[in-house]
Amino acid sequence: MFLARRDLVFAKGRFALIASVVALITVLVGFLTGLTAGLAGQNVDAVLSWKADRLVVSAPQTGAQESFATSALTEQQVEAWRSAAPDAEVRPIGLSQLSASHGELRAGIALVAGAPGAGTGPGAGDTPAPAPGETVLSQDAASALHAAAGDTITVAGQELRVTAVAGTGHYSHVPLVSVAPESWHAAALRTGAEPATVATVLAITGQVNDDAAAAAERGSDTVSLSGFQALSAVGSFRSEIGSLGLMIALLLGISALVVGAFFTVWTLQRKGDLAVLKALGAPTGALVRDALAQAGIVLLIGIAVGLGLVVAAGSALPDGLPFVLSPLTTVLPGVVMALLGLGGAAVALRSVTHADPQTALGSAR
Repeated sequence: MFLARRDLVFAKGRFALIASVVALITVLVGFLTGLTAGLAGQNVDAVLSWKADRLVVSAPQTGAQESFATSALTEQQVEAWRSAAPDAEVRPIGLSQLSASHGELRAGIALVAGAPGAGTGPGAGDTPAPAPGETVLSQDAASALHAAAGDTITVAGQELRVTAVAGTGHYSHVPLVSVAPESWHAAALRTGAEPATVATVLAITGQVNDDAAAAAERGSDTVSLSGFQALSAVGSFRSEIGSLGLMIALLLGISALVVGAFFTVWTLQRKGDLAVLKALGAPTGALVRDALAQAGIVLLIGIAVGLGLVVAAGSALPDGLPFVLSPLTTVLPGVVMALLGLGGAAVALRSVTHADPQTALGSAR
């Protein structure tokens, strides 16, 4: 560590520059990761709150992707799955995107019926499900409509009395409004649904025999989804997360290139010092450890400053901005950046590991 400490002390400006660049990249990666997590939550947190093992939707047309937006299930399809999964809980859930009004205000909402609790996402499990003619608003829906418990809102021509405001659920970036199945069905009919439609999706919780599930799919013209495939049935989730994920990957790649390029130049500039040390008998492993320790110190300082800025700025953001601060959006990107940066620095050390000391010493004169 002697050479590394000496360089850090006598070239503070250069190392401060690369640490600043690393900090800025960390800020970009941290903010983009937090925004990605926030947008993902606004897109699918309602679906995640159902805690289902399988989600069943109607089979799409040939070549099309499964989608909640085009799914329409009949009573016969629901009964087919109840027969196929007698030991599992099968919950028909109605889901529609439309608008609601309260006085002069109008806002886009996702109307949901039949979900667990009030169907308005986390925190709503203790809220009683609304009866026909009633509704439970999520907090963002209530804020957008300036409505509170006891008020009346209008959805697809129906007047619904607000019984509670609970939860923070969203579906496809719009806030949830929970209603009774009868109210959802009436709204669906007004927006063009077939009279036989009783649900948009089936949430199945419990074990289902794979052969029975395959038979139910064939017999009812439906498709069962699980995991990421189920989340991909929500609007633009796949393309949205894919685009933001690609941007994060590119920023991480840039960080590795920047650190690698810096230490490549730095290693070439101190080639004479390294040559002297090798000529004096310093093992190559010791020089590599010295250089990687130096890179690690710079990366640690830059990443720590960047993450500190992300946490400080993220905590000050307004609640309406979809941004998530968690170890997944701060610590994990920082660790990945450190590993990639050390990898880039390791690649830059080829001139150290492959250099002949006499040749390097001669070229350093």
